[in-house]
Amino acid sequence: MIALDALVRLCPPPAEPPPPVDWGRAERALGTALPADYKQLVETYGDGVFDETVWLLVPDSAHDDCDLHAQARERDEILTGLWEFEDKPAGLREAGARVLPWAFEEGTGAFLYWLARPGQSPDDWTVLYNEGRGPLWEHHGMGCLAFLLAVLTGTARTDHFGHLHEVLKPAEHRFTTAGQALGPTER
Repeated sequence: MIALDALVRLCPPPAEPPPPVDWGRAERALGTALPADYKQLVETYGDGVFDETVWLLVPDSAHDDCDLHAQARERDEILTGLWEFEDKPAGLREAGARVLPWAFEEGTGAFLYWLARPGQSPDDWTVLYNEGRGPLWEHHGMGCLAFLLAVLTGTARTDHFGHLHEVLKPAEHRFTTAGQALGPTER
């Protein structure tokens, strides 16, 4: 809860709470439980974008680009095809290991994944960054909430998200809901 409190102070959530998520249904559809820190993020912010850079995926989002289920299916299909020709990153060579997307970086094709290892609790999943348009996979030994906070504060040890700190240089951090950024949907 400490990381969530720090994130809320840094980047205030929407004034109106996001719609509730049926976590049981969402987890059954994915075939796995999800980390508690992710659930806290979703329940606090909902689908949308942090500092015009990091888009949070949410189960059953009205916007396909932000829908966790739609993105998980699409990424799985893309990566399955990719790994017919390229080597999997080291963390995924373990039998039963898989990735599950939880966010993506605006305009780059990059995704943030959880590295889900067999027998590991979802609360122990760590973050993998994939540049999307290239072979780079970068491992971060922390959960999604801690990683997001590190990205927004500029303390993440990564070669990515430079646009956020070099171009946007936010004086105040901002979260924009998917509805505000992408407009209303007919769902």
